[in-house]
Amino acid sequence: MKFDYLFRNVTVIDGSGGEQYRADVAVQGDRIAEIAPAIRGQAVHEIDGTGRVLAPGFIDVHTHDDINVIRLPEYLPKISQGITTVIVGNCGISAATATIKGHVPDPMNLLGEAKHFIYPTVSAYAQAVEQARPAINVGTLIGHTALRNNHMDDLLRTATAEEISGMRAELRLALQQGALGLSTGLAYSSAFHSSTEEVMALAEELAAQKGIYTTHLRSEFEPILEALDEAFRIGRHGNVPVVVSHHKCAGAKNWGRTVETLKLFDKVRETQDVSCDCYPYSASSSTLDLKQITDEFEIVITWSEPHPEVAGQSLQQIAQSWSMSLHDAGKLLMPAGAIYYNMDERDVRRVLSYPVTMVGSDGLPNDPMPHPRLWGAFPRVLGHYSRDEKLFPLTVAIHKMTGMSAARFQLAERGLVRQGYFADLVMFDPQTVRDVASFSDPQQPAAGIEAVLVNGVMSYGLDKQVIGRAGRFLHR
Repeated sequence: MKFDYLFRNVTVIDGSGGEQYRADVAVQGDRIAEIAPAIRGQAVHEIDGTGRVLAPGFIDVHTHDDINVIRLPEYLPKISQGITTVIVGNCGISAATATIKGHVPDPMNLLGEAKHFIYPTVSAYAQAVEQARPAINVGTLIGHTALRNNHMDDLLRTATAEEISGMRAELRLALQQGALGLSTGLAYSSAFHSSTEEVMALAEELAAQKGIYTTHLRSEFEPILEALDEAFRIGRHGNVPVVVSHHKCAGAKNWGRTVETLKLFDKVRETQDVSCDCYPYSASSSTLDLKQITDEFEIVITWSEPHPEVAGQSLQQIAQSWSMSLHDAGKLLMPAGAIYYNMDERDVRRVLSYPVTMVGSDGLPNDPMPHPRLWGAFPRVLGHYSRDEKLFPLTVAIHKMTGMSAARFQLAERGLVRQGYFADLVMFDPQTVRDVASFSDPQQPAAGIEAVLVNGVMSYGLDKQVIGRAGRFLHR
């Protein structure tokens, strides 16, 4: 038999969390055809993998790439990190099912402009992904804020019974059409006024379709234990797994409290299926939120509609040059985006190394000066945290990016290097892999990523160019 690709002498880290081993791995069509100590067949493309690791393609479980994977299908920021699948529709905001009547409510404006929201159903979104043929696979959650936007005339209040009923029907259809589950962004003002009962009612739709509930908590600051308790109650009520998005303890007064939050996870995990994702940085990024403005840590403005000239400057610098308070300057900048240096490094390490934490970039692709996590999150875990800081072995790092994520989001026959599975694969140099993207120069591909296959198609290589586009829409 003549294979399409044959990787010789690679160190296989298969995504299961188990031990690494040396092998040859053959690919035929879109599948892994054979794994053996030595494969005797021939191949159209034979690749010497001596000294290299072959792993499942990385799964970015927390993204806001909904519209960008269609508009910019080569999608270099993700494929260049070895990412072969993205989960979109996080934090309560999804392009799938959203219909925009006037202006785009915050934070849905992170995804794009009103003219980009043209996917009233999951089927319409899936069709657009298939037509665009992005370099990576795409699965979508349905955003609670997107549903509220469709059914309510005012997002700064709790939904009525009739509005909740409309949202439930729309969510049910979305799940039937292949959405992975429901996401909320309860910290944002457009969802903050929703009651726990409103979200519980929506969660009732998930169990029948085996969907998942992911949540940007109502608070990541001082009331974080109460916010976690709410998330876990919603999961219990709906009888569904819960993923806490980008788990962190934000704000200087909150630093060190991951000791408490992870203790709560331990307790709840005894009776309930709960987990989290996290990005490997101690700074966050989102739209500028007046509630988060403080002098306790640095805030850098990444974009501002009325004042585009200040992008890249700190809020402190801007306020000083305008001779006004931080809050007054913030008001004049709105709408705007910001990077908040609001976390403690020890908390980041604690969450990242927690047994049920997956890796998600949470990158914002439309920021002119994006947080470096958009281009660097996954190689940063491999290089900085696993190899250099020895936070955990490489087998654990890869499990958090592949097998664990595929199982959690029910991505069939992905996330493992296993015969018969889809050939989503990444080959990298474990000695040189690292994130190159920085806060001052964030749009840079990683070092050490040498070959990326998506559905058996070579999609990215040593020349750092996208050379194939074989991504698919992944139905639940």
